[in-house]
Amino acid sequence: MLSRTLFSIAIALGATAAQADTAQQQLCRAHSNDILQALQKHDYAATTAHLDARMRTALDPNKLRQTWEQMLPQKFGAYDHATETRVQSNGTATVAETPLHFANGWLSMRVSCDATGEVSGLFFARGQAPSDSTTQAAMDTTAANEHSMEITSPLGPLPGTLTLPSGKGPFPAVLLVAGSGPNDRDETIGPNKPFRDLAQGLAAAGIASLRYDKRTHTYGAQIAGKPITVDEEVTDDAVTALQLLGQQSQIDPHRLFVLGHSLGGLMAPRIAQRQTRLAGVILLAAPVNFGMDTILRQSRYIGRLKGIPAQELDTKLAPIVAARDTLAHADPAHPPTGMLLGAPMNYWLSLRAYDPVTVAKTLHAPMLILQGDSDYQVTPSDDYAHWKVAFAHDPRVQMHDYPGLSHLFMPAGTPPGPADYERPGHVDAKVLRDISTWVIEQPAAP
Repeated sequence: MLSRTLFSIAIALGATAAQADTAQQQLCRAHSNDILQALQKHDYAATTAHLDARMRTALDPNKLRQTWEQMLPQKFGAYDHATETRVQSNGTATVAETPLHFANGWLSMRVSCDATGEVSGLFFARGQAPSDSTTQAAMDTTAANEHSMEITSPLGPLPGTLTLPSGKGPFPAVLLVAGSGPNDRDETIGPNKPFRDLAQGLAAAGIASLRYDKRTHTYGAQIAGKPITVDEEVTDDAVTALQLLGQQSQIDPHRLFVLGHSLGGLMAPRIAQRQTRLAGVILLAAPVNFGMDTILRQSRYIGRLKGIPAQELDTKLAPIVAARDTLAHADPAHPPTGMLLGAPMNYWLSLRAYDPVTVAKTLHAPMLILQGDSDYQVTPSDDYAHWKVAFAHDPRVQMHDYPGLSHLFMPAGTPPGPADYERPGHVDAKVLRDISTWVIEQPAAP
């Protein structure tokens, strides 16, 4: 079993209960709980125990005391209680968010944990009263131009949201396919909801969309510890969702598009291969492969960003290097037993056997490939460059890159890092315009 302080992919686990978290999510949840308990006890030295070196310098016990005992009570009144902590992961970043009730309203305490398990961010922001799933479902149903839908899966229905533009259809429609981890339909990470931004931006341009909670989000506890492939995690449900989307009376079945982000972008060519009547395929921050080398590259970047000495970093990442070498020689018909970074071995072998660039070359549908230039997870040099070389002279493919944008296509920091996901933001307006313009320009599929 790999050390839980190393990078952990949230594949087979849910996001609402501690027992359904990945090891990395469990650790971040525990750190968040420890911090809140220390604040409640006014033990500010204990509050800083899990902070990384940069955070301990920026947020010493005295500053925490002033924040908790003076600044927050002066603005929001006395602290009352906390409700359930929710944890989300995106690549190497994990964010634990806890609603806190003060006498004069709600705040949100957000704790960000990096790939090594240390707390790299802690801040308080205005929040709102948490709503239960019933209330949220009612909001989805009654919201203007948004309608609840369910996508069938072998484990049960996957809740989704169909967003329609104003006016009369039938409309072109885009299926949104999320990245790695047990993502909800909005692909929520910290305060950010990139898929909600995309749905709203598309609707404003006259384009419908469907987004849904992943199988690993809705049924994480049932999947935990069981064999699962990347097709079971991503492809199968996306194909089912596309079929359902094309059956809606408000949707033009000849103008269906699939948009994949991150791991969803990696799998989008395979989804298009299985759903051949597509008007187009959109790849956002799509890796050209996803395995131990990708995880090692991301982890080394974060380690250098944190100032971890090279020798110490090599020691921490040695188990992943060993796992990479084991998987390179493993027989898919007889996969090694056990779990690796939160996912079974057959999951990693199913990824090893898939080449998205090769599959994309077999497609007839037009493609749009987008990349943020400040994306440290799926990088311009390691991934986007391969897409550019493969399709540089293909007239059916358009490619755009965006200076200063992160993996979420939101503004990135300098240098980019996990803290970018803690800052509230929205998908860049130019990205929304480029996607919408391209979709509208594409002819109907035969």
